[in-house]
Amino acid sequence: MKLILKFNLILVFMFLIALAASFYMANDLLQKNAREETRENARIMMESALAVRAYTNTQIKPLLDTQMRYQFLPQTVPAYSATEYFNNLRKNFPEYMYKEATINPTNLRDRADGWEVDVVSHFRENADAKELVGERQGATGPMLYLARPMRITDGKCLVCHSTVDAAPQTMIDKYGPANGFGWKLNDIVAAQIITAPMQLPIQRANNAFTAFMLSLAAVFVVLIIAINAMLMFLIIRPVNQLSNIASEVSLGNLNVPDFQASGKDEIANLAESFGRMRKSLVEAIKMLEN
Repeated sequence: MKLILKFNLILVFMFLIALAASFYMANDLLQKNAREETRENARIMMESALAVRAYTNTQIKPLLDTQMRYQFLPQTVPAYSATEYFNNLRKNFPEYMYKEATINPTNLRDRADGWEVDVVSHFRENADAKELVGERQGATGPMLYLARPMRITDGKCLVCHSTVDAAPQTMIDKYGPANGFGWKLNDIVAAQIITAPMQLPIQRANNAFTAFMLSLAAVFVVLIIAINAMLMFLIIRPVNQLSNIASEVSLGNLNVPDFQASGKDEIANLAESFGRMRKSLVEAIKMLEN
């Protein structure tokens, strides 16, 4: 096996090891970044919902309290305002969802169903949990959900949700007496859930990964071509020339031209040593002939 073939086999083997390590680390890093990007977007949306709830509770509700005696206005309910805000947002971003999933809601559109029940149950079973992040498969691809528990910490909420008798008649007229009652102070009654699509961030991560791996392969191809060219011109060709001269001398052709080497590298030193050996051999042959 020729030297250049051995060298190339070693290079290819080392490249495959480096490629496998890069494949694992780069793909893992980019996928984690895609998920973290989606998670941060979900947290921003969650904070937006909290801001809408606070605005409704502190600025909208006081203005409409008087009218609530004659007609129940859902616009005074923070959960309603946050949900409507996100419904408007979804006109441009339909894959994003917000829901205050409740086991026993007043407004039936907030009723927890399917996997949302599991999220609420998780917070009820883990009272110290502040946040839950997970993934699920949606209609358009993988979805990330971020959920936070909703605990009754303000006794004012129980005016509408403790018993039917304590609730405003206008609210009962609108939603009926069957749902949304029996809540207790410090109970976890719902979970705020933001659902965000992961398809686009993952696609961007995959595109970046593909570009990175192709760039890495291109760099390797350029390097191996450059290294082979250097080997050929700096080592293989000079060594082959020296080998041919040595073969001619060994066959008795003492008139073969000397190898012309420039510089002071190892090849030049080898050529110089071979030249001295050749001169010594020629002198020795002449002495034997005389």
